[in-house]
Amino acid sequence: MEDRIRLTIDAHVADVRLVRPGKLNALDPPMFEAIAEAGSRLRQDRSVRAVVLSGEGRGFCAGLDIERITGIAKGESLLPSVDLNKRTHGWANFAQHIVWQWRELPVPVIAAVHGFAFGGGFQLALGADMRFVAPGTQFSVLETKWGLVPDMAGTHLMRHLAREDVVRELTYTARLFSAEEALGYGFVTRLIDDPRAAALATAREIASTSPDAIRAAKRLLNLATTNDAAALLVAETEEQRRLIGSANQREAVQANLENRAPRFAGALAG
Repeated sequence: MEDRIRLTIDAHVADVRLVRPGKLNALDPPMFEAIAEAGSRLRQDRSVRAVVLSGEGRGFCAGLDIERITGIAKGESLLPSVDLNKRTHGWANFAQHIVWQWRELPVPVIAAVHGFAFGGGFQLALGADMRFVAPGTQFSVLETKWGLVPDMAGTHLMRHLAREDVVRELTYTARLFSAEEALGYGFVTRLIDDPRAAALATAREIASTSPDAIRAAKRLLNLATTNDAAALLVAETEEQRRLIGSANQREAVQANLENRAPRFAGALAG
């Protein structure tokens, strides 16, 4: 885990850092595994009362690693060693689990986001209870640029934070949007120059209160937002399965890699 995630715990606060800055903290199979391992460790540690999730380097997370994107265009699975059609973690498959686990973690999670959070990186931030974001940070629901859909619990999480038409516009266009726009949409909790310092301070404040009350509060708040989540997470996987390796998905990847306008064929049935 250590070459992808750095996890430290101090005074009941867990500090989780994505540490692949040379690749913009992009999500490759080892990063997926490391994030899942970090979540598993925290779930088992009852001394932890709050978690801060952040990324080193220029930004939070650039989304799926480009090597995985090109592999998918060749018909490979998102994670070659994992069957994503299986619900391996409750409602979720493994890719969804690395986002959904932060909602299921029994203590509050604060994402400290700077620079950028694209695609899977944006979904990862959405899995937190709160998002503290630096001004100037850029976001994108990037999946449609590559001929895909958000499939890491993003469709469920977005709809509980922003208006439906906003979620649709951002998903259909894959356009970049600013931290300031994201605050207006409801994706951002606070805009602050040093989001990690602010997140750690808030986490310490949470950790100073009754851990039983905080855990109970999170259980209740989760109950209020999980209606139909099971069906939606399954639907995400099915839609992505149909897209991966299809002609238009391969063309989306190739056009982006060649910096040209795509030439798409007719749409898939359904």
